[in-house]
Amino acid sequence: MTSSKPRVIKDYNKLDKELQQQIKLIYADGFADNLIHFFDKNGQKITVLPFETEDKYYMLRMTENEAVALVDEDEDYDDDGFLKDEVKQEYVDKYSELDHIAEQMNEEEEDDDEADADDVDDDDEADNDDDF
Repeated sequence: MTSSKPRVIKDYNKLDKELQQQIKLIYADGFADNLIHFFDKNGQKITVLPFETEDKYYMLRMTENEAVALVDEDEDYDDDGFLKDEVKQEYVDKYSELDHIAEQMNEEEEDDDEADADDVDDDDEADNDDDF
């Protein structure tokens, strides 16, 4: 993660369609196994799906149950929770020019699913991006 990028906590469902498609491309095998957990400055456990764009580092709020439900209810994923091949190819063709997509698709998965983010300020009331 580049430290100069704004860090944002946001709900997955509040993202625009194009950003959701990019996230599906990166997490073609579903979201639940890619969630990270950390404690905010108030000691509350937060569960998020990380996603980095060229200009922001997103942490998308969702519980493990919500992550499973999102994939189960999404027609882009098959019954086993994997992005359908034809959908994946469509998204690869559509977003292949984006550097952050290529970088994230080539990165190895992190072994450590715990992140220390005591400086995160989470505002559930805001409808806009929440900087943290």
